[in-house]
Parts: sequence; structure tokens; C-alpha cells
Amino acid sequence: MLRGLMQDAPLLISGILEYAARAHGEREIVSKAVDEPVWRYDWHRCDQRARQAAQALGVLGIATGDRVSSLAWNTHRHLELFYAAPGMGAVLHTANPRLSDEQIAFTIAHAGSRILFFEPNLAELVARLRPLLPGIERYVLLADRGATAPDVADALNYEALLARQDGALTWPSFDEKAAAFLCYTSGTTGDPKGVLYSHRSIVLHGMAAGLSSAFGFSAFDVIMPCSSMYHATAWGLPFTAAINGCKLVLPCDRMDGASLADLINEEGVTFSGGVPTIWTMYLAHLDTTGTGVGNLKRLVIGGSAVPRAMAETFRAKYGVTVLQLWGMTETNPLGVISTPSPLLMAEGEDFANDLLLTKQGRMQFGIELRIIDGDGTPLPWDGEQAGALQVRGPWVVDRYFPDFEGAGSDGWFDTGDIGTIDRFGFLRLTDRAKDVIKSGGEWISSIDIENAAVGYPGVRVAAVVGVYHPKWEERPLLVIETHEGQAVTADAIRAHLETKVVRWWLPDDILFATVPLTATGKIDKKALREAYRNQLA
Repeated sequence: MLRGLMQDAPLLISGILEYAARAHGEREIVSKAVDEPVWRYDWHRCDQRARQAAQALGVLGIATGDRVSSLAWNTHRHLELFYAAPGMGAVLHTANPRLSDEQIAFTIAHAGSRILFFEPNLAELVARLRPLLPGIERYVLLADRGATAPDVADALNYEALLARQDGALTWPSFDEKAAAFLCYTSGTTGDPKGVLYSHRSIVLHGMAAGLSSAFGFSAFDVIMPCSSMYHATAWGLPFTAAINGCKLVLPCDRMDGASLADLINEEGVTFSGGVPTIWTMYLAHLDTTGTGVGNLKRLVIGGSAVPRAMAETFRAKYGVTVLQLWGMTETNPLGVISTPSPLLMAEGEDFANDLLLTKQGRMQFGIELRIIDGDGTPLPWDGEQAGALQVRGPWVVDRYFPDFEGAGSDGWFDTGDIGTIDRFGFLRLTDRAKDVIKSGGEWISSIDIENAAVGYPGVRVAAVVGVYHPKWEERPLLVIETHEGQAVTADAIRAHLETKVVRWWLPDDILFATVPLTATGKIDKKALREAYRNQLA
């Protein structure tokens, strides 16, 4: 093989920040923080402070390959750690504060972290966790200089640590395949599993996410990640924003409708993303107050299927385009995005809009997709035959941390999802393998029933699970959570569903209750199945 004669510069996360600081140094970063005024600076200053943070890590004894953990929200200090830790060769484990105490402690201990950074309003949680974390040598409070945490009295102060450093650090160069981030799955089916992102995977993912087939960013965009920074690095948005020179708005932990509306309007946000629950609250706030959406143009919604009624409301009432996204912690997390293509638009606008609202999205550069039957045979892309979804690519997990099987021997990773792919390359998920309902030997899609139910006025969340049935093995049970003050009846829901799904798919029972969510904002079907397993017995 004749080798090319081009320079071989490693793809490193520090290179993203260096570029943003030089090419778009004055582009603003706005951050809310816990019990502090709004923080404003720019990419140039972010780079300088990230270098100071990297120096501070070195002073605290952190070296190449060491792990540090964060229990932190979407803030400027967390953003600096996103660049500082991997930039100096360490690994940042973004712990999920929404998990149970035992699961949080498991992930931090499993990661082998030596330092834990935490927010002021998580100090009580940290105090509870401390007896379970013998490996943590230092605790660092992410707060303004002089602030303390009475529950963790010996915690160091982040700003005080930075003040002792001059920022005159040259980012080191090393192998782009070195580990950068350690993200854990939500652990709904056992202990959370660690996915160890590399510098190479982060950079390639960040570049691809900004393409026109994906988020379609330009330097004129103002991006507000409402996907948590501890959840698959906020879907890579802190890196894609820097690569494209975008203004970045960080909402801390304020994800209620009023707080989001204020930031979107005050900061000129053009693009945001998060799970459907967040945008349900946002829409409810807009409806109640009559507030507008400002400059908001696009939303990417993932984590669970986007209710069609939500997407249609955003488009028809507010002129906001909703992009569905499917991905996983194991895919960094970008998998598919519902952006149009010329082939699709050639079929007509109504056809295209219907497809874009009902399917998760189309294949992106860097991700290969296939669906297979029970024998492992690839199925055609006809939009009809459903099979197990498998993926592979440069930002797909190979093995779980520290070293156990992820992808198969052929390099394909089984996602646990069931779906179809059509001739346009669009993926439609019909269920999770563990959530699909088998009734009398026939499959029922819980996602289709949920999407139909949530389209009924007054329904906030709809969840369908398969529960034991003495005759049919399993039958669907529908649990509805309504908007506050809305009166919805089971008979009305059933009549609505009769026009949307085949009759034998109709749920055997419809209950009204609060729908439990996982730590990442998804419907906790494991909890629902356990709570209602004998409902039809």
C-alpha cells in the first residue's frame, strides 16, 4: 500500500477549544450557576480558564490516564472541565446525579476516580455518598471564590484553585485514541455500564454533528443544550458549538418551562435540544403565559420517541422545526437525525413531513446501520420488515469499561432496539427489544400506541407496557399522566386510539397515574411493569 504524504496531527479535544479561542474568541458563552449571577465570558476566556483548571489538576496529582468525576449541571465550570481534564490527558467521568445513591457510588468507584467535583446544591448528596467512596482523595466545590459546603467541610474551592494558576499551559499532544470521557448507561436493567469515549471519537462526532444532514450549524447559531452534560456529554453540543463558533448558553439545572423561555428569549437562542419531558413543560408555559419563542428555529428531541402532536404544535404555532434524534450513550450519542433529503422531498411536502414526524431519522456519515432477523441475516431497507438494529462506526462502543464485550466479533453493536429502515434510509423504531409486547404470538408496538395516546388533548405523558395475561401471555397496559387541571377519561382515550391503531392492539386497561421517569428523563418501563404486573391477572 502506498502511504499518503500528508501531516499526521492527532484529533484532540484541546484542538477544538484552541480553534474556538483563536477563530471565534469573542463569541459569547452565557451560563447560569447555582445561587450566583449569570456568568458571561467567551471562548478565548474559556480556553484560558480550562488551561488553569488543567494546571490545577496537575497540582492535585492527576496525571495521564487518571480519572476524575463530576456531579455537575450545565454550567461554565463544568464546560471548562470538559476541556481541562481530557486536554491534559486525564479522563472525565460525568456522574449522573439523578441516579440512586448506590448507582452513583458504583459508577464513581467503578471509574476509579480520585477527585470529585460537585455543585453547591449537590453537597448533601456528596455527604451521603462519601462513606461509599473510599477512592476519592479530594473533593472540589464548583462555586465562586470563598464559597464553602458545610456538608463537605474539607472541600477545596474551584475558583481558589484556578486563581493560583497562570494559565500558561501548552496543551500536550498524544495519541488521539487515548481515553477522554467515561459515560455510564442509566442502569435500568442492572448495574450501569461504562462507555469510554476517545479523543478521536469525540472530535469526529463533533464535526459530523454540525453537518447539514445533522444539526446544520453555522457561526450565527446560538445553542442551548438542555440535554444534561452528564448524559453522553450533552449530545456532544459543547464540542459542536465550539467547532462551529456558536454562542453557547448553559441553563444550569433550570429546565422548567419559565426558565427556558427566559433564556431562549433573552439570549437569542436559535437551537436547543433535550428529552420530550422538557419541551412538554416549555410548551405548557408558552400556552399559559402567551410567551413567544424569540429567535428559536430548531429543536432536536431525543431520549424517547417525539410525540407527533408536540412536533406539529411547534411547527404550526411557533414556526419551530423539530428534529427527532436517535442515539445511545454507546454511540457518543449521535445515531440518526430526521432531516430531509432531496430523494424524500421529491415525493412531495406532505409525504415528507409525515415521514419526518413519524421516524427517528436518517443515517449520518460515520454511522452504519443494519437490521437483522433472528438468524442474523440482514433485512432489506423496505420500511416493512422489522429486525434488531445494529450499528458500527468510529464513535460506536467496541468494549465496555474496563474491558468486557460490547460489539460483536464482526464489529456490529446490537442496540437492543427493534425497527425498520426504508428506502430513504430513515430508521423507524418499533420498540426496545425488552419492551416489545408479544400477545398470542403476535408483536405489538408500544411506541405506536404511546404516540397515538399522547396526541389526545390533555395528555402529558403516555406509557405502554406489556403485562401478564392468563390467555394471551401479554397484553398492553396504558398509563396516562395528564396535564394539571385537565379532565381526560379512559373511554375518550380508547375512542381516540380506535382511529389510530389496529383493534387488537388496543390496551386492555387504561390507568391514570404519575408516569415514573429514569435518571435520564425516559419513561421507566421497568418500574411500570413491576408496579402493574398483575393488573390483568
